[in-house]
Amino acid sequence: MKVIKYAVAASLIATAPLAAAEQLSVATGGTGGTYYPYGGGLAELIGNHIEGYDAVAEVTGASVENMGLIWRGDSDLALALADTVYQAYHGTGDFEGRQLENIRALASLYPNAVQIVTLADSGIESLSDLEGKTVSVGAPGSGTELNARALLEANGITYDDFDPRRLNFNETADAIRDGDIDAGFWSVGPPTSSIMNLATTRNIRLVGLTDEEVAKAKAAEPVFAAYTLKASLYEGMDDAVQTIGIPNVLVVNSAMDEELAYQITKVLFEYTDELIAIHPAANDTTVEFSVESTPIPFHPGALRYYKEVGADVQDHQRP
Repeated sequence: MKVIKYAVAASLIATAPLAAAEQLSVATGGTGGTYYPYGGGLAELIGNHIEGYDAVAEVTGASVENMGLIWRGDSDLALALADTVYQAYHGTGDFEGRQLENIRALASLYPNAVQIVTLADSGIESLSDLEGKTVSVGAPGSGTELNARALLEANGITYDDFDPRRLNFNETADAIRDGDIDAGFWSVGPPTSSIMNLATTRNIRLVGLTDEEVAKAKAAEPVFAAYTLKASLYEGMDDAVQTIGIPNVLVVNSAMDEELAYQITKVLFEYTDELIAIHPAANDTTVEFSVESTPIPFHPGALRYYKEVGADVQDHQRP
């Protein structure tokens, strides 16, 4: 009888449905930027390599909106620009009076580059040439708009000096292509699909920044750094272009389970080759870049991983 009982039990185990995986949400940005494909790649890593979890990338308004989603617990992970993350954690800038103390970082992933795009025959060749023009500064609630405003104001240009439009990446590219606007800002990991698509239908120019303009931007926003867009990054782009770069940070709520935070951080850095196959921005996803660039404290689970690999974590990155 015991044998029969065990056989029946084994049969029941074999036919019992598997426990459903817990699904995590990854807040990204618009489909025309880097956040969405990168976030989709991260979701695949979680589903493929962390037992008991699946993940899905969500389209959002990007950095500023994503901070609210993490703070409220409406998303599990989010990508956001370092300046937005810094302001949210400290309650400054756009987050004046609403400090989001419960956000933590798992990693800095790659640098965004501010890319100012116009048509080759527009006559716009410098930052000052934007004055009097119609310019997209990015989607409302996006890190692109925060970066655009900071860069412009640091160099003495305000929204009163041109006609600002708040369009997402795909809308900005379409508006430039159709002649509805003169130029647009992207703050995104290069190359990005919306600019690539625009360059296949129109001759474009990327507007470079002078050393002085970069220096003024860095003085206004410490997370800014000089960054060079390589020649041939986009079709028709013959020369390298100087601009500024800003790290992108993977953010979670401080209430995330420590083991889960550890596993996500571990998978991120140990399966980076799978992310690179999805988007080349992941070439910059390294432990070294993360500990050099992250502007807020790491989650304890992430700190556990960095300690394991011998990374030199900075004081401000500890809770």
